Amino acid sequence: MTDKTEWPVIRLTVETEAAEAAEFALNELGAEGTSYSLLAKPDKPIVVITGYFESILDLVAAEGKVIEALKIYGFGREVLFGIDSGSIIDQDWLAEWKKHWKPTFTERFVVAPAWKEVDAGGRTVILIEPGMAFGTGTHETTRLCLRAIEEAFVPGMSFLDVGTGTGILGIAASILAGGESRIAACDTDPLAVEIAIENARLNGALDIDFGVGSIDEDTSSADFVCANLTAAVILPILPLLVQKTGSILVLSGVLAEQAEELKGELSNLGHHDPLVSTDGEWVSITVRKTS
Repeated sequence: MTDKTEWPVIRLTVETEAAEAAEFALNELGAEGTSYSLLAKPDKPIVVITGYFESILDLVAAEGKVIEALKIYGFGREVLFGIDSGSIIDQDWLAEWKKHWKPTFTERFVVAPAWKEVDAGGRTVILIEPGMAFGTGTHETTRLCLRAIEEAFVPGMSFLDVGTGTGILGIAASILAGGESRIAACDTDPLAVEIAIENARLNGALDIDFGVGSIDEDTSSADFVCANLTAAVILPILPLLVQKTGSILVLSGVLAEQAEELKGELSNLGHHDPLVSTDGEWVSITVRKTS
């Protein structure tokens, strides 16, 4: 992705309770990032979710996709009060986005914006400067993966993060490993990898081997593999993810209603009883290989 001074946007005006569904819709359309703006309405709470895109989208086709995504969350067309498109300069995007980004807490970590002080409450702070990369660390799926890492990763395990985004999961593994593990991470977006490298440096996680691309036959296997992607991206590469996992595979970026399809595919691959953890509308699926 090239440097840009202006970004095409799509804005969705929805009931506040449908905000997460709207953000999911924009991500499914390929948004590079999203931001929120609350609207003061006397009758009901309204929010505008803005998605920032690499190129202009057809608004009619986008609306159809948005309605499909809202249905996944159980909402009808009535929660969508408006959809429009436009453009915004890069600096305005970053200012608006930073204004709404909040720290994310797990038992051992807090993912915090580099520009804001937080009360970590004894947790280890992972500082993130997301730039224009996908993933802010505030999403439920990131929390689910971090919890899985906290519970099951031990120093000495090798670790692979497929679809690293801003690098959070690899950084967490590196911190826990204390220099005793081989840590690797990859993403198909070169800018995401560039920003992940900078975030790793920001946190002193200098042992992570970052690469541009996805998992393939030449990818080295790892004891612990994380794939925080989407169900649509995971399914075609699931056999390869299982093959490259030595001990523990964590899958996320998956809506609760998509879990059964993934569990079915895992069963076809010989893994019949994965652990499913839930955070809001999202799940993570953890497979422990016994051989």
